[in-house]
Amino acid sequence: MGASVEPAQLGRYVIQSELGRGAMGVVYKALDSVLERPVAVKTVNITLEREYADKYEKRFYQEARAAGSLNHPNIVTIHDVGKAGDVVFMAMEYIEGVELRTLVGEGRPLRVAQALSIAAQIAEGLAYAHQRGVVHRDIKPANIMVLASGPVKITDFGIARMRGSRDLTQTGMLLGSPKYMSPEQVIGKRADHRSDIFSLGVILYEMLCGAAPFNGENVTALMYQIVNFVPPAPSSVNEAVPELLDYIVAKMIAKPLEERYPDAAELARDLRECERQLAAAGPAVNPATATHTQPLRPVALAPTPPQPKLVDPAAQSSVLAQPVSRTREADRATEEAPSPAHGLASSFDSAEATQRLASLTGAAAPQTATQAIKSMPRNAPGRWRRRDWLVVVGAGLCGLLAARAIVRRGR
Repeated sequence: MGASVEPAQLGRYVIQSELGRGAMGVVYKALDSVLERPVAVKTVNITLEREYADKYEKRFYQEARAAGSLNHPNIVTIHDVGKAGDVVFMAMEYIEGVELRTLVGEGRPLRVAQALSIAAQIAEGLAYAHQRGVVHRDIKPANIMVLASGPVKITDFGIARMRGSRDLTQTGMLLGSPKYMSPEQVIGKRADHRSDIFSLGVILYEMLCGAAPFNGENVTALMYQIVNFVPPAPSSVNEAVPELLDYIVAKMIAKPLEERYPDAAELARDLRECERQLAAAGPAVNPATATHTQPLRPVALAPTPPQPKLVDPAAQSSVLAQPVSRTREADRATEEAPSPAHGLASSFDSAEATQRLASLTGAAAPQTATQAIKSMPRNAPGRWRRRDWLVVVGAGLCGLLAARAIVRRGR
């Protein structure tokens, strides 16, 4: 909409003030003249894609209807959609709060309890939406509102989904947020609900460490890291992060889809369990009013497996600032055998994370036998090596020969 004069009214909504601007349009605070209540009106300028204007508008209404069916405490409620000139708009509940972008934008980690509370609420909202077939596809701090009273709400359901349109793929990539994209989004594959889980994992990592797990001097370098590198464990950057949370984050940002959390509901349960264990070690924290300066002692989890040897914090800069010397096309050719990040400890791995989470939360690990075998230590008592199999087979053959000799003597 550029520097155009603010409209006095959009449909039945009387504009009162501007709340913010983005690539898609402008967000206004307005008054619903019929119900006489304040609302937030988000505009979408369809002239951005004039060639696809009709299809774009049709998809907008389709996705807005799907998003409008969501009724959850952690999702902003959509009241109405409409059109005024070349601008389609969405009226939603008006809430007093701050964007999560403001909290993480300070470059310092949030308190672990605060980060956990925010992430758990987002996961619960996503679980509700995913169960109803609605995927966000653009989870980022700018789309998360933290209310003064404590609750957290996800915004932009509907608008975010439009960015996944096949006809608008390139625009979607430009309008989206590369730092929070999943690997499958980066390489152009269709994103499902597990992409939302990956994006939330990036946000949680940023809240815990004060910096995003993937970084780059430009978009190409950033996307290269998202596809190829695994960051250091959060506890190697922030000592207040408990072991359990390391494995939760590892499973959230696993690059293979099958190693990621299968659904947001399971993720929410693990986050709440970690939150419960953390609360047992100290007082609860209001996520909207917590400060960044109060000390938080590490959580002692019981029972716990041996403490994993995590990556040296000094390796963080080398992992998060790898030079890009290859093209994305070359990377795709070797996608089936990606190289691990330098300095990464094997314990910060999604397969082992599943095993560790099961032992720390007391839940059964939902995985295949192959995954279970891969996650076992090399010298674990329960795993047979090749020599063991040879011994057993040899003993069996000796037994058969002895039995045959006895039978012959009896004859």
